[in-house]
Amino acid sequence: MKPKLVIGNWKMNKTFSEADDLMIEISDLLEGINLETAVVMAPPYLYLELLTDHAEENQFSVAAQNCSEYDDGAVTGEVSAKMLSEIGVEFCIVGHSERRRLFHETDETIAKKVDQLLKNDIIPVVCCGELLEERAQNKQNSVVEQQIKSTLFHLSKDQFEQVVIAYEPVWAIGTGEVATPEQAEEMHQFIRNLVEKKYGTEVAYNTYILYGGSCNPQNALSLFTQNNVDGGLIGGASLNAKDFYHIIEAAETVLKEN
Repeated sequence: MKPKLVIGNWKMNKTFSEADDLMIEISDLLEGINLETAVVMAPPYLYLELLTDHAEENQFSVAAQNCSEYDDGAVTGEVSAKMLSEIGVEFCIVGHSERRRLFHETDETIAKKVDQLLKNDIIPVVCCGELLEERAQNKQNSVVEQQIKSTLFHLSKDQFEQVVIAYEPVWAIGTGEVATPEQAEEMHQFIRNLVEKKYGTEVAYNTYILYGGSCNPQNALSLFTQNNVDGGLIGGASLNAKDFYHIIEAAETVLKEN
């Protein structure tokens, strides 16, 4: 079994001092543990350099929550992949459902962001997932398939090998609802089959597919024991050091038992 991957997405939360305190607390909890799980923190832009400084002495990497589709130029308020790379950011989330819903990002825009990230040696964490009404109409597979094909399947095999996919059932984000382990496994298996058909068995196996819908300390173990759930994209639970630690602990438990 390959190592698990756990990414904490802070969204638009924490002041600078609170961010510093949280990272110190998480670092203290992880001190002395030889982690097999890859841990990534995704704070707001303002705190990226703070976290890359922490990361130099601790067992985690840093992700941005978004990036621009443009190289540079007259696009006020944007942050380019090149800028992120310069300060040591290794991962970047793109296509999150909140970006799609609130900022009307399209698959075409997300695909351009993926290209920018790969050009600057940053690992894209590409989100996909269905709305509640789409699942109610049994359209979840077709929705996710279209999202993945439109945002990722223009990539070469070598490029695709650098990508992480995060499945986030939109109806389970920030609602307290969560897909059952069986529902998560079913979708993750579906996604892996899509990748296998396009890029082959080896690439499909090695591709990280994370679960991103209200994963917490109570359900993390049951989710991470599923064969095709390679870790989690964690929202609210990543804002509490002990909760986030227990999710990492769940990932470590699965690895040790397998």
